[in-house]
Amino acid sequence: MLPDRMSLQEHRQAIDRLDEEIVRLLNERTRHVLEIGSIKLKAGEEIYAPHREQAVFEKITRSNPGPITHEGLRAIYREIMSSALSLEKSLTIAYLGPVATFTHEAAIKRFGASLKYTPQKTITDVFHEVSKLRADYGVVPVENSTEGAVTHTLDMFVDSDLKIVSQIVLRISHCLVSREAPNAIRRLYVHPQTLAQCRGWIQRVYPQVELVETSSNARSAELAAKEAGTGAIAGSLAAEQYGVPVLERDIQDNSANATRFLVLGRQCGPPSGDDRTSVMFSIKDEVGALHKALAPFRRFKINMTKIESRPSKRRAWEYFFFVDCDGHSDQPTVAKAIELLANHCSFVKVLGSYPKSE
Repeated sequence: MLPDRMSLQEHRQAIDRLDEEIVRLLNERTRHVLEIGSIKLKAGEEIYAPHREQAVFEKITRSNPGPITHEGLRAIYREIMSSALSLEKSLTIAYLGPVATFTHEAAIKRFGASLKYTPQKTITDVFHEVSKLRADYGVVPVENSTEGAVTHTLDMFVDSDLKIVSQIVLRISHCLVSREAPNAIRRLYVHPQTLAQCRGWIQRVYPQVELVETSSNARSAELAAKEAGTGAIAGSLAAEQYGVPVLERDIQDNSANATRFLVLGRQCGPPSGDDRTSVMFSIKDEVGALHKALAPFRRFKINMTKIESRPSKRRAWEYFFFVDCDGHSDQPTVAKAIELLANHCSFVKVLGSYPKSE
């Protein structure tokens, strides 16, 4: 409790004392983290541990009495952990670029601002950077709540040995950005995916404006920054990156619009207590094969949260199925369900087990 009627100067002096103590404690905490990192490196373990990260977030929010919000406290700890990670090992995060895309924003949300980020031109490039050890982790989009699956990401898992080690769910807020007044915009730059998510707003507000498709939201903002009479639909990070004023926020048609991103790595962590497992498989060509394949999940009361199918691109009418389910592949029931799944499939691969986190 604060004493009654402290003066402005007394408040500031109290803050100065607390800041000194916070700095001391943060450095003490970081020394412990560095010792843990040294032990992990000697044992050949991964430095980044999503299950431990999730446990820390849950613990600090449980013990948080306010007035700091849980979201604010998590943001503070994200940067504390990011700083410590950068001291443990020089981690590099590859992501679908360019700079200031939503994937870039998602990567920073997961890993913080202290690490090295390398934008890649394609999803394939992100997978290759991690596979060839030029990046420690990769971040790619996998599905949007409005537009569905990012099929290129799913297809890459067919031949890749990388694992899903974490997921990021990012609320997508599209903004109208321009150096012009709203009524002076004659051309609007927009990425096709963004166009699909904002089509109703565009038809209502700018029915006569010329729409020009771009390769990314960041590119849209970059073009709007250079050309007179133009605007763009992009995220606030892209607007900040290219110095374009935000004229209106949250113009997406679905207010609950969100995109799920995957963190790619080479080694999954142990169970966190609240996990998700992703599996891909191809069924045998026989009547009722899919029903039989999925039966073990029902038998062991395992909740399936997602199922997608993709052409195998190897033989006509052959498909790969992608399933997300609750639980960790190390859990006996999940492991048994996957074992029984294999009895009805020509191919089964566990893509990863990771904390649900969001």
